[in-house]
Formats: sequence, structure tokens, C-alpha cells
Amino acid sequence: MTSSDNEKKTIADEFGKAVNMTAKELEHWLATDESKSVGQKDDGGESVGHESGRKIIKLLQGKKSDRSDGDYAHMHKVVGYVHRHLAQRPSGDVTDTRWRYSLMNWGHDPLK
Repeated sequence: MTSSDNEKKTIADEFGKAVNMTAKELEHWLATDESKSVGQKDDGGESVGHESGRKIIKLLQGKKSDRSDGDYAHMHKVVGYVHRHLAQRPSGDVTDTRWRYSLMNWGHDPLK
């Protein structure tokens, strides 16, 4: 394994830990109004997290051997987002919070 392969393996491992929703769960979630209600939107379009969720579904459904450098870059971005967002957990019940909804758009359900 080259250094680059080691980096890709590390990113894939971290991605696997950060993303705890299945492709089917994420697909179902992204179709909800709650999913579409959160996140930064450019010009009123799709939020960054919602778009990320669609990419995550493709990554989860695709062959690992077909992943591009761009796929690994996105996986790295997902890991960073999930870790940063988890550190900002609000107190109390987070079941119906924008905080949880945002994380779920990025493939992580903190209640799992």
C-alpha cells in the first residue's frame, strides 16, 4: 500500500464510523420536509448538507474500488462536518432539533 492508499483507507474507515445511516435510511430521510428545512442554501436551492446526503448515498451504494479522489475528498469533508457538529451538541432532548436534522443530512443520526 502506498501512502496515498493508506490515506484513502484511513478516510474510508473514518467515513464508515461517521456515517451510521444506511443508504436506504438516508434516502428516506432526504425525502422529508424536515431534511429540506435545514442547512445553508445558495439562492434558495438545495442545502449543502442535502446535496452531501445525495453524494453519500452514491458512495454507500457504489463499489469501493470505483471511488475517485473527489469521492475521498467528499468523504473527508463528511467526517470533518460530523465531528465538528457532534461537538456542538445542544443540551436536552435532541430528537426534533435542527442540530440532529443537519447531522442526518450528512448521514449521521446521533440517536443511533
